[in-house]
Amino acid sequence: MENTVENNISSMPRLGDDAPDFKAKTTKGDIQFSEFAKDKWIVMFSHPADFTPVCTTEMSGFATRKDEFTALNTELLGLSIDSIHAHLGWVNNVREKTGVYFDFPIIADIDMKVSKLYGMLQPNESETAAVRAVFFIDPKKKIRLIMYYPLNLGRNMDEILRALEALQISDEHKVAMPLDWKKGDKVIVPPPKTLDEMNARIKDDSCEKVDFYLAKKSL
Repeated sequence: MENTVENNISSMPRLGDDAPDFKAKTTKGDIQFSEFAKDKWIVMFSHPADFTPVCTTEMSGFATRKDEFTALNTELLGLSIDSIHAHLGWVNNVREKTGVYFDFPIIADIDMKVSKLYGMLQPNESETAAVRAVFFIDPKKKIRLIMYYPLNLGRNMDEILRALEALQISDEHKVAMPLDWKKGDKVIVPPPKTLDEMNARIKDDSCEKVDFYLAKKSL
């Protein structure tokens, strides 16, 4: 029993894991994930089903803000447990009705292979529809952040973009982000790790200090 539980836990990707590789059909052709979007970040997100209301608002949100993801060197990759034909029909229907075009690949995960690989199927929600998962994957194909939402709650696009930018800036400048951080706000510098570093921080007037362990600076 213990082994079964551990295996189930281990089958769900965790932060810092290599993103599981897979081959899949998408609305923009076949992809091998390990070769997809080389040298870019990837935001991979699942939705429960095509031709459903909340999913339509979410996919439209990704589509209308695609340029913001592109500016952050990020490729979008959608998924649901629907056929490629359903995907194409839905994409065309939304474009005809609203003028919004889902111009990014959407995986047709009809065999649930990718959904199971990434823990998107959660039986207490549904055994046949993926929950609203979001995976932030860096250019080295490492999973850096995971969000899970239930079937009845749409995601927040501002938060997805904020988190993506925060990860990238944190990597570039080796800093951390405080509560509610957004671009332009001060960031948190790493806390001292030795007495010498602590004493140097106490004397440092170049950053805003609450105390030696909590200091902020502008980038």
